[in-house]
Amino acid sequence: MSEPASISAGIANRYAKAIFEIASESNALDTLETSLDDLTAALADSADLRNLITSPLVTRAEQEAAISAVAEKMGIDATLRNTLALMASKRRLFVLPALIEALRARISEARGEVSAEVISAKALTKTQSEKLAKTLAERVGKTVKINATVDASIIGGLVVKVGSKMIDSSIRSKLNSLQNAMKEVG
Repeated sequence: MSEPASISAGIANRYAKAIFEIASESNALDTLETSLDDLTAALADSADLRNLITSPLVTRAEQEAAISAVAEKMGIDATLRNTLALMASKRRLFVLPALIEALRARISEARGEVSAEVISAKALTKTQSEKLAKTLAERVGKTVKINATVDASIIGGLVVKVGSKMIDSSIRSKLNSLQNAMKEVG
């Protein structure tokens, strides 16, 4: 891990620990998770929001006012909203994606869940997602939460990552393997 990435992860983990403990004590993990989903969607949809959290041109006061207004408008959990304002005042909003990831990991761990990153060529249907989650749950012995993304470049099949294990059954990887085998022969 590079030094800036490890520093960001360290900062994010400290904030995540504090937010998680407060949410746990007040039985607000579901509310926190909903807020994280909303915040993730907002970051994915808004280039302005991504610019706000990363731009050195935006002052601390402007960052704090903007993120507080956005969080208020979105109905973000109060603890998370206050933490975002604090992070802005300390010039640490740039770690927001890492914070979201760290909080999701803590929530999943507390619930005895494991998350699976699934990449498919086209969006999975609800039935396919449920069947995959059930199959993975049988293999790992825990409840599995699917985080699905679409990548048309894999052509077909799936790439599934659960913890440190990866199963790549994509057509792209099979074609690459075949191409390598053909190079060795010829």
